[in-house]
Amino acid sequence: MRRVVRGFWGPREESAEALAGRWKLTLDRLAGLLPVAGSDSDSGSRASGARPSAFRDPGSRSGADVPLTSPWTWRNVTASGPAAELRPDEASLLAALRAAQAADGWSDRTGCALRLVAEGAPGWKIEVSGLAGGTPEFLLQSMVIGVSSPDEAETPDAELLSTVAELWEPDFGGVTDDDVLDALEDDAGFAPDEPSVGWIGYLSPGRAALLPEDLAAAAREDVSGGGALLVLAARDDTEDVLRANLWLREAGALRPLPRPMDRAAL
Repeated sequence: MRRVVRGFWGPREESAEALAGRWKLTLDRLAGLLPVAGSDSDSGSRASGARPSAFRDPGSRSGADVPLTSPWTWRNVTASGPAAELRPDEASLLAALRAAQAADGWSDRTGCALRLVAEGAPGWKIEVSGLAGGTPEFLLQSMVIGVSSPDEAETPDAELLSTVAELWEPDFGGVTDDDVLDALEDDAGFAPDEPSVGWIGYLSPGRAALLPEDLAAAAREDVSGGGALLVLAARDDTEDVLRANLWLREAGALRPLPRPMDRAAL
């Protein structure tokens, strides 16, 4: 099955160096949370689920072990030319970001985009796409992590969304799949760029402040750095996800950023 972990925010200017730091922390965290999913050189340890050497990440929601340096090799997929291997160290990520900035048609207002792909044990694939550092008035910045896994595999959805929330400081986000996204658009009338969440959602501090007081405490968890993580439905309960989105929209917690945008979060 495939799930998508998403975070979106408005204009926030950042240097390539700052973005490279965020990217490195993100890839390191993914290697700690999904050790079987990466393209390290030891396929035996990948298949068995053994973790690479790690340290305890104090910023992790679950206190999960995170590799000191990620052993994975990623493929950097660009709009032109073949995909190139990329090691997840800060220097390599900075070089990739600067190459993206040097490409024809790049604009500092739009932001800097990267798309990285890694494949590990059979059935596992991770795609990480980010657009960040820009100051567009109408286009949201984003971090989107697609995780394909065997149907029987357990995936730490809340920890993955917490990673995006802590490291990218989005305005809103969620863990979702194609069925939920289709239902939100077709059955609930959500536009593709309208704020929404999945079976687990994230709201920035400004949005979390609009949550009704009767939201069950068990469904809400504060995130390091601000905002709230919301467990709203079971993964396979699309109807409950739709109801939660309609409820949050009615409460004002999912209203779009005013256009033209002049801030990163509500």
